[in-house]
Amino acid sequence: MKIYRYENNPLVVPEDVKPHMEGYEVIGAFNAGITSYGDEIIMLLRVAERPISYEPDVVRAPVYRTDTHQLEILEFHTSDERYDFSDPRFICRRGESKWEFLTSLSYLRIARSKDGRHFTVDDEPAIYPFSELEVYGIEDPRITAMDDGYYIYYSAASSYGVGEVLAYTADFVTFERRGMIFAPENKDVLIFPEKINGKYYALHRPVPKSNADPEIWIAESDNLLYWGNHQHLIGLREGMWDDGRIGGGAVPLKTERGWLELYHGASKDNRYCMGAILLDLNDPSKVIARSTKPFLVPEAEYEMKGFFGGVVFSCGAIVVGDTVKMYYGAADTSMAGCEFSITELLDSLDYV
Repeated sequence: MKIYRYENNPLVVPEDVKPHMEGYEVIGAFNAGITSYGDEIIMLLRVAERPISYEPDVVRAPVYRTDTHQLEILEFHTSDERYDFSDPRFICRRGESKWEFLTSLSYLRIARSKDGRHFTVDDEPAIYPFSELEVYGIEDPRITAMDDGYYIYYSAASSYGVGEVLAYTADFVTFERRGMIFAPENKDVLIFPEKINGKYYALHRPVPKSNADPEIWIAESDNLLYWGNHQHLIGLREGMWDDGRIGGGAVPLKTERGWLELYHGASKDNRYCMGAILLDLNDPSKVIARSTKPFLVPEAEYEMKGFFGGVVFSCGAIVVGDTVKMYYGAADTSMAGCEFSITELLDSLDYV
């Protein structure tokens, strides 16, 4: 299968984004939701900013305060043996796997393009943390275009965990939050772009704390707010490229053969790749086919080196004829784009 990476990759880098807060630096502009609006391609970026630390042995963590609507900066010394600073994204209690603080705060910002290659980033955030469910930031948006407008949903991080919040816009100027639709711990939600047999469907990725793994589930709804009839869809595969964790990538694409979902899979050593599954058109809880091998792996320099290297992670794609234009986060740092044939991808899947 042929993959055409754009020559001007990466398309958006942190240096393209002006920090929203004084005394902060942008360390990531990545994992953007993608859609078409008028004659533009909209890239709803996850922008990660961190407070600048002027002391090499001090790690600073921003937290949004809902009472003052200001960011509070917490400081930690790397010599503090209570904490583990080995992962640049998190501050963890030593000996524990779950993180206690994030080293950056993420919010959503729009980049716009006429040609899909050259993007201009808006001066101000589109959606910024504001509630107790978002005090550690909002991440990894997706956009589903419906007849009545655009539904945006994103991961909201707080001391309660990470859940998924729904918002709505008709014009990408004003945004209306509709509330949390999947409670913690859950993320990687993808809402199908049309009703199927009178129901809305969504993929999601709960994170069990008992004896199960972070895998992809499917749910249904009558109104996009209340979701039920949850069913397990696909799981991890031991010894393969997606044996660590999996989750949805781009909003499902409707093809003649079925719903094509481009999903991300991470290995146990945190190498993130892109694969695909094919779901039945009339019953998307039924898996028809799945990638044995990933169709996109991190190998370009901008995919291998960055804030967290060895990562390709897509949140959106646009279809033109037989061509998929997929936009993806690279190394948790920047945005890149590639193209490939739907037919070639479908032919590469192993049917179950």
